[in-house]
Amino acid sequence: MDGQRVTKVKDTRRRHGDAFKHALVERSLVPGASVAAIAQDAGINANLLFNWRRLHLQSLASSAAEVERGPVLLPVTVVDAVPTSPTPPAPSPTPATRVSAGSIEINIRGTVVRVRGNVDEASLRTVLRALAGAA
Repeated sequence: MDGQRVTKVKDTRRRHGDAFKHALVERSLVPGASVAAIAQDAGINANLLFNWRRLHLQSLASSAAEVERGPVLLPVTVVDAVPTSPTPPAPSPTPATRVSAGSIEINIRGTVVRVRGNVDEASLRTVLRALAGAA
């Protein structure tokens, strides 16, 4: 190596685990908590803890934005009602009292919700609100 020296530089930065970071960030988010005092107690620079907090809050904000995107349109397939049991058909009611029977199937993230029978608009809204709240 013609007069060139290769010097290895040791990385002196400390590496902190995710559990350590998370614990400090959670402590710093308590109302009235002093970020500088928490950082000093943990032996780190306050700017480092502020950076961890900022990253944590950004990830929470992006998660909340995904939830608040609004309704998602789903594909709907209308199929004929399939009898679920081999019981003989009931006598058909007179046309004046006939109730339209139907079926609605909603598939959300692998969960299937089926609504069968006479479904009024208010009942369907209730089901959809409950699904939106559970998502």
